Amino acid sequence: MKYKTEQQVRERIRRRIIVFMVCLCLSGITAFPLKIEIITLNNLLGNCSFTYLRDWIGRVYNGICATDNNYPFMAYGTDWLAFAHLVIAVVFFGPLKDPVRNIWVIQFGRIACIMVFPLAFICGTIRGIPFGWQLIDCSFGVVGFFLLNSVYRDIYQLELHTTNINF
Repeated sequence: MKYKTEQQVRERIRRRIIVFMVCLCLSGITAFPLKIEIITLNNLLGNCSFTYLRDWIGRVYNGICATDNNYPFMAYGTDWLAFAHLVIAVVFFGPLKDPVRNIWVIQFGRIACIMVFPLAFICGTIRGIPFGWQLIDCSFGVVGFFLLNSVYRDIYQLELHTTNINF
């Protein structure tokens, strides 16, 4: 969709970057209380008719509880995972302030979204993650890529607005 004014393009870029940042933060924050989340989810799925999902969540529940009971320091790894999501979200303040100058952050984000696929399929297979769950993980990369790709296109359009090339 074409925008008539530079301000409209800037606002569209800003809104989508904020959505991406919020999603990154939410994704990161949910890595902190894993045990509480998995206990809640396991309880909710106790009578679920989707046995495959219920069994998988039950297995994850057992793994997280056993690890937390015997090796609570292992959760420190997911704390760092959460922290990394929050730090990456902070990087996107650059394109909020000056999208044209900081387009590299959007490029970085698009590359990171693409890198979700080999991680999910290679490490997911090695770690015994069900294929359906790997696809769910990949969906984050797909959604993030398309969101950032539209931001990238709008930044290019903004650059054309701001340079005012006249021949």
